[in-house]
Amino acid sequence: MDRSGNLNINKLSFKGVIITIGIVFGALGTSPLYVLKAVTRGTTNPNELLIYGSMSAIFWTITLLTTIKYVLITLNANNKGEGGIYALFSLLKKKPAWAAIIAMVGAGALLADGVITPAITVTSSIEGLQLFNPNTPVVAIVLFLFAILFFIQRYGTNILGVSFGPIMTIWFSMLFVLGLVNILDNPAILKALNPCYAFRFIAEYPGGFILLGSIFLATTGAEALYSDLGRCGIKNIRISWIFVKIALLANYFGQCAWIIGRGGTANNVNPFFGIMPEWFLAPGIIIATSAALIASQTLISGSFTMISEAISLNFWPKARVLNLSSLKGQVYVPFVNTFLWIACSFVVIFFRESSGMEAAYGLSITLAMIATTLLLPYYLLQIKKPVALIVPILLLFLTVEGGFLAANLYKFKSGGWFTIMLTTAFFVIMYGWYFGRKLKNRYVSFVDLDNYTDMFKELTTDESVPIAATNLVYIVKADKPDQVESKVIQSIFHKQPKRAKTYWLLHVDIKDDPHTLEYKVTHIVPGVLIRIDFYLGFKVEPKINLYFREVLEDLKNNNEIDIESVFESIKKHNIPADFKFILIDRVISRDYKLSRQENTILLLHGLSTLICISDVKALNLDAANTIEEKVPIVIPSKKGEKMERIVRSDV
Repeated sequence: MDRSGNLNINKLSFKGVIITIGIVFGALGTSPLYVLKAVTRGTTNPNELLIYGSMSAIFWTITLLTTIKYVLITLNANNKGEGGIYALFSLLKKKPAWAAIIAMVGAGALLADGVITPAITVTSSIEGLQLFNPNTPVVAIVLFLFAILFFIQRYGTNILGVSFGPIMTIWFSMLFVLGLVNILDNPAILKALNPCYAFRFIAEYPGGFILLGSIFLATTGAEALYSDLGRCGIKNIRISWIFVKIALLANYFGQCAWIIGRGGTANNVNPFFGIMPEWFLAPGIIIATSAALIASQTLISGSFTMISEAISLNFWPKARVLNLSSLKGQVYVPFVNTFLWIACSFVVIFFRESSGMEAAYGLSITLAMIATTLLLPYYLLQIKKPVALIVPILLLFLTVEGGFLAANLYKFKSGGWFTIMLTTAFFVIMYGWYFGRKLKNRYVSFVDLDNYTDMFKELTTDESVPIAATNLVYIVKADKPDQVESKVIQSIFHKQPKRAKTYWLLHVDIKDDPHTLEYKVTHIVPGVLIRIDFYLGFKVEPKINLYFREVLEDLKNNNEIDIESVFESIKKHNIPADFKFILIDRVISRDYKLSRQENTILLLHGLSTLICISDVKALNLDAANTIEEKVPIVIPSKKGEKMERIVRSDV
């Protein structure tokens, strides 16, 4: 049942490194477009304390958070090569509610990042055109590029993806050369390697602590780097990071050297474009725009993958997920694509300039990083790492990220509210869906199939009951093969009896191993009652109809089943038997027997269903051969509650 067909770039190779540069480092790699512009914005005469201090802070932020936390430590917390907040959560053997909530916050923040990153990167690159013509319609151009970018998602981006690596390699090479030229003009800027400048900047420069919110923009792509681990492999990421980090730091140092070389004045010119020779501006802007679009594409693809994982792990309502590519981890979610298109366009129209978006950027990603920091020690404890190692790691990164969170909170009124609003909305959807399902599952009752095997045998041969279908297929939730939900038994026997030649019980078990694709067959009553367990990794699309047909073909070839029609007039023409799927939708209403918190969860769960597609579409079933039965979930009365009969003597 293997249909991976993936281009394997997890092994270290030159080709793998180039592809990794194109896929993983988009958000990190385009940060020089706006970081120092954000730091110096509003300052007419940046002094040496600001320039040396901010450069030192950028260097140590990238080193501590990106290199040490993510590249050296967090990438090791991978699930069979898959990374990201959901992969980290799936690694936890025990999945307490608090860990699920932290994962929701982190995932919600990353999805919010998928809205703001394309907007700020593409806008920043197009703003370079204003150096030629101050009246350049930046907003209109960005909206046009977004229209093209999001429109082509539905057709897959395989062909374009091949060029990402070479283009981003050119981009990073350009960053390095431009930075190096300006460093050679003013090599004194290298003094900023001394962390004392960063501490002085925070302590002595007016508003230095608040400016940490702008410094943080230099490392916002680190969490996305972890999420993209499964697409490239840990070795390729670590090797390519050496080149990428050198290029990034060279450009940052070069921009600072350029500002100092001008006597601390930038005349409102973005330092990124300022370090370019005038003759190179046009090609530089073209390369920058290409890099920005690639960064946007990787964020969009990352959002698709994250939602797909969330659906499999029951963190997100069921949505239509399409595989448009044979490449590993490449899926397309139409709903998410439409949402991102509208949201990114809104950000551009609302803020209009990249300087306005800078305030909205960073706050949500700080939450995503803190979420990873909180889950990581729990995993390290699970794999028996020494507490003496775990505690310093936790304290170091919580202190650093907590400081950045505090600094970013100053940007709440000027734009940070937008990403927090998005993060909250995503969190509410996930919270309602995840805990709502758990609440509903609490009231599902199961029965032993051994008590009903004779009834199944008798019903299949009872010709007084009209045949409902040759094969009746139920999707069941019972983990044990000798059990089934009581509602399934009621559907078959207690309502209008459903007679069939064979009854099939299909059970889907989502495994923590991301790419598992296996099945097991249990012949409970041979030829009459058969159960199939599908074991799917959380990155595998649940195409149950397709998988079921493959299993039937396997069983037929092994002479384990006979799928010929029971109708003689049909059978003689070699037409296979018919199949009918029965889906049972468990409906639970808010009830006085539930606590206020449980009723709130049900309310949120109900709201989440507004964006949920039907099980028929989610499982890729044929709607014409599927029946959905809605059954109420009965909540037992509280202990001691019982209706009493009264007798009125006056009646």
